[in-house]
This record gives sequence, C-alpha cells and structure tokens, in this order.
Amino acid sequence: MEISEFTEIQLSLALLQKTAVAWRSSTASERIDRLKKLRTWIKTHQNDIREALWDDFRKSEVETDLSEIFPVTSEINHTIKHLKSWMTPLSLSTPMPMLGTKAKILYEPKGVSLIIAPWNYPFNLAIGPLVSAIAAGCPTIIKPSELTPATSSLIARMISEIFSEGEVQVYQGDAEVAQALLSLPFDHIFFTGSPQIGKVVMEYAAKHLTSVTLELGGKSPCIITESADIKDAAQKIIYGKLVNCGQTCVAPDYILVHQDRKELLLAELQVAIQEMYDPQFKGLEHSNDMARIVNERHFSRLKTYLDDAVEKGAKIEFGGKTIPHHRFIEPTLLSEVNEDMLVAQEEIFGPLLPILTYKTLQEAVQYINKKPKPLALYIFDKSKSYESVLQQTSSGNAVINDCVLHFLHNEMPFGGVNNSGIGKAHGHFGFLAFSNEKGILKQRIGPNNTTLLRPPYGMKTKQIIKSLIKWF
Repeated sequence: MEISEFTEIQLSLALLQKTAVAWRSSTASERIDRLKKLRTWIKTHQNDIREALWDDFRKSEVETDLSEIFPVTSEINHTIKHLKSWMTPLSLSTPMPMLGTKAKILYEPKGVSLIIAPWNYPFNLAIGPLVSAIAAGCPTIIKPSELTPATSSLIARMISEIFSEGEVQVYQGDAEVAQALLSLPFDHIFFTGSPQIGKVVMEYAAKHLTSVTLELGGKSPCIITESADIKDAAQKIIYGKLVNCGQTCVAPDYILVHQDRKELLLAELQVAIQEMYDPQFKGLEHSNDMARIVNERHFSRLKTYLDDAVEKGAKIEFGGKTIPHHRFIEPTLLSEVNEDMLVAQEEIFGPLLPILTYKTLQEAVQYINKKPKPLALYIFDKSKSYESVLQQTSSGNAVINDCVLHFLHNEMPFGGVNNSGIGKAHGHFGFLAFSNEKGILKQRIGPNNTTLLRPPYGMKTKQIIKSLIKWF
C-alpha cells in the first residue's frame, strides 16, 4: 500500500473520531433517522442489489431478496421499533450494604468501529452489523470483500449517497487494505470470516486493546435421531445446505444419522434436491435457483475435497458432477466418510454433504465433542432426546427440527463460542456489541453507610466487616 493511501485512511479515522465525540450525545430519533435513510435506499435500489449479487454469484432474485435484503430490512425495522427502550438507562436494585446509593447502567457508544465483511453474503453481512453500529451511535468504516467486487462497489456507492465522510466510509481492496485498517486504533472491530483470520484480527486488536465481535464458522453438525421425521428433516436440511450453494457459515456441514434411518434419509435427501432445484429433470446445472461458487480458487478447493474423499473410500450417493468454467458443483451426498478425509476435517462451505452414522446418541455426542465448538448445532427429533444433546454439547446456537432459520430471529443472540466466534450480534445483542455498558453510582452527600468503615479501624469497624462477610 502506498504511504499516501495509508495517510488517507488515518485522516478518515481522525474525521470519524471527531464525529464519535459528537455522537455520544445523539438521541434515539437522530439514530433512527439515519436508519430510515439506509432503509429507503435499500428499498429503492433492490434491483441494483439483485444485479450485483447475480454478477458475483449468479444468485437468483428470490434468494437475494430472502438472504441478503430481507435480513437487513428486518434488522432495521426491529431496531427502529426498539431503539428508544434499548437506549434508556437501566436502573439497578440496591443491595443492603449499598443503602443510600443509586445505580444505573448507561449505554454509551464504544466509538469508531471497523466492520470487515465476508464474501459469502456480502451485502447482508456488511450492512447488518452497520445497523447495530448506527443504533449504538458509532461512526464506522466498512471493509467489504474483494472477492465480490460488484456487491462491494454497490456498498461503496450506497454509503457515499447516504452518509457524510465523517459518519460512515467504505474502503475497498485486498488483505493489504484490511491489514492497514486493523493496524489503527479503532474502538471496536466486528469481523465475520474464518477462525484462522479471526485469530489474526484478534492479534491486531490486542495491540490497541480494541474490543472485538468475531462471527466465525466451523463444522456445524446435524443430528437425526431414531425418532425424527425423515422426510421433513431432508427437506429442511437440503434447503439449509444449498442456499447460496452451501457457502453459508451456519449451513449443516455434516449429518450424523442413526444407522437404521440412513437409507431412508438418503432417498429423501435426493428427492428434496430434485424437487427444489430440478423438478423438470433438465439437469441441476440448468437450475436458475442455485448460486455458483464464488471464484475459481474456492471451486478448486471444493473439487479437491471431493476427489480426496472418493480416493479415500467415500461413496457418492448422489451428484458429484462439476463444471469448472461455470464454477458449478452439483449437490453431492457422500457416505462411507472417515476422519482421514478433508471433508471430515475442514469446514466445507459448499454443496458437499457427508453423511455419517451412529448406533447410540451418545456416540454422536462424543463425535461432536471431539471437534471445536460449532457455530450452530441442528437436531431433528420427535422425542425429547434433543434435551440431552443440548446439555452435553456446546455451540453458538442450536435449532430443533430446522436449519439456519435462527439467523432471521431478531430477538435471539447470534454468534459462536470459542473457535466459532466471540460475542453476539443481531437486535438488542448487536446494539450491546457496539455499546459500552457504563455503570453509574450516585452516593448521597454527608454521612452514609460507609462512614463507619473508614480509618482509624477499631473494634466496631471489625464487627461491621465481620457481619458483612457473614450475611452479605
């Protein structure tokens, strides 16, 4: 990066820092006005957003509306409805030893924030966090992904038409730009991406003791118990797996099915793929509803995973076709998968679905617990077996009898745990991610309950402290 370019970023940060001071006292109405401007632009430029996603992924209009536009407009609407109550200081109860005092929590903006967005949902995962940042009163720089140039350019255009340079800015570019941004003293960083890059972000943040929200990934398992409704499960799994061609951080990464239900599951999965993406049997590669792999590098990565699995004994139960010049990989069901295969070791992020079997539910739990904690855990079950699974496993979120749906639930915290993420997002939890929960204590003037605890310490002081330790 040229010195002049880095200097420009530094000047931008200084400008945003001035705004951050002013925005500390911004009202709910002022923040809501900014959100309304954002919502208006999105609604009046839906076709532009659709075209950008088609250029980057060949993603259908309906899928763009559902997975890119609706989550953002829904987040904006939910935030507008609740922001005044979120911003209201929270009065705290007074414990006995603190009688005479009053305490509350004040929600202040953390300050200038950096949002580093991924390529897989380039509009949704850049603008969704921005909604939370604006709600909290944080001026922001957005770094969209260079792997989705059409959407990144659209985001830059949108931000320039809505906000001033001192409010929100966009910096496009590759990893060098991201590293330049990360080297600066932001007040909060919101990163969505892989655990490997998340660790790099944390290293940069640690140099300035900057707080972080890390939305990462991992191998999200899908358990199908002996009692599950197999047809229902298959339909929901296929949708959750193949939306955005499997390039979804919360997509089911692999299935653990009871050994007695495997064959029925395989049959129903194939039916679900055919019904959703090729009902007229023209060939899945001709489907207008299936997106493409984002670029040649990721296509090659997935092709390597598939070839590696077959070479090491995996059986292709369905699919397997690839068309390199279209970056097309057919939805592929794999059985006979073992731990030596890349599909069992790496987050797949594509339309390959390994299917493993288990004899007892405890075996499935043990398999999951041997791996890093996932971003999501899915369980299909008609009994209450899922309760023991939830108690014995750890995941960012869990869904019973569906997949990926939780991302759209505005009242739920969304995020991972350890390897799959740090911090939560969406709705009130997104507002809190960009806010400092500042505790305020007010003491009365004159003698109070702490007067007797001051030096010089005598027998009476000792007795009071002894009582405090015993009773409080």
